This record gives sequence, structure tokens and C-alpha cells, in this order.
Amino acid sequence: MTDPALVLDLARRRGVMIATAESCTGGLIAGRLTDVPGSSDAVDRGFVTYSNAAKLEMLGIRPETLEAHGAVSEEIAAEMAAGALARSRAGIAVAVTGIAGPGGSEHKPEGRVCFGIADAAGVRTETVEFGPRGRAEVRAATVAHALELLAAALR
Repeated sequence: MTDPALVLDLARRRGVMIATAESCTGGLIAGRLTDVPGSSDAVDRGFVTYSNAAKLEMLGIRPETLEAHGAVSEEIAAEMAAGALARSRAGIAVAVTGIAGPGGSEHKPEGRVCFGIADAAGVRTETVEFGPRGRAEVRAATVAHALELLAAALR
């Protein structure tokens, strides 16, 4: 697992602040980053946008994207990341939206998480199928993967 202190050091070296846009993790990514003493010089803010209304109001996702693709989609992850970047002083933003469980559906199973990274190079997305390992495990795996994505983008 990527150490949050490493992510913060990489951000400092690049001279950028970090923003998070979180749905299924409810702020856990920002929490892991800010667990590190001195993180205030590398973390700008976190958006916890658990509801669709919050995603629309706080991050500016488009209602038509939500309607066409649903909240758990790479399209929404991209708009969440871009919205967090635009609505912060950060130079990089990570976004997560997924189904931590229990539950899910045939089309969007438990453990599916969509990630977005936005920075000066643009927006990149990916989907990871963590599987039905339980809510806490899916959320922990999502945090770990988000930190890995941040570290890779900052290198």
C-alpha cells in the first residue's frame, strides 16, 4: 500500500495541493492524507459527495451525465475529479464513486469502484472490480488504490 506521507511528499515536490472528491469512501481518502502531521501544506480540501444532489451542487457534475451513465461510472468519476480541481486551489484531484456494499446489481456489482484523476495533463479514469469483500474491505481497498493513483500521477 502506498504510504500517504509519500503522496504528500510527491505533491510538495511538484508544488501542488491535493483535493479529493469522495462518494463511497465518505472522506476516508482525505482522512488518510490528513492523518499525516504537516499535511496542511499539501492537502487543499476534500469533497464528500455521497448523494447525487451533492455531486451536482458541490462538484458541478452534469445531470445529463448522471442520467445517462449513473453515479457509479467513469464518466461521473471524471466529472467529479474535474469539478474538484476547478472548485479548489489544488493542482491534482482524485475522485471515487462506487458500490461498497452490501448489495449492488447485475450491471453494477458490489465492489465496483470508478476512479478519476484530474491535473494539468487532463482527466484519466479507470474502474476496479474489488469484488464482494464487504463494505469495510471495499472502502479500504478504494482508499489504497486512490493513494496509488495519486502517487503515480505525481511521479
